[in-house]
Amino acid sequence: MSRDEQLKIRWEAVVTILSNQFADGETLDLDAIIYLIGVQELGQLNRTFKKDEKLNLMHIAICRLLEPYGYYEFDFFDEEGWPHYQIKEQLPPLKAGEQSVLMKDAIVNYFLEKELIK
Repeated sequence: MSRDEQLKIRWEAVVTILSNQFADGETLDLDAIIYLIGVQELGQLNRTFKKDEKLNLMHIAICRLLEPYGYYEFDFFDEEGWPHYQIKEQLPPLKAGEQSVLMKDAIVNYFLEKELIK
């Protein structure tokens, strides 16, 4: 099986599991999954977030997801428990499709690490 095929199968597994758990079976899109990862990484699960906090959650998720690729490095938690990251290396210019593949690959690897999928 090619790497692309394996990514597709694993991505579909992640989408199915998370959609069933958090969206009553409606299909979650990439942004929604990134948001969920941000909430998971913040660890403040039982609260409502303001619009700007939701954007910050997505930023946290992107930093965490791209950390293993060498683009970000965890720096510290602030007094409210929010994680902060430093940029280690600028992302190369990517086309929209390439960005999507990178994020899906990073999400799949995140959930492999968390043992949600195999």
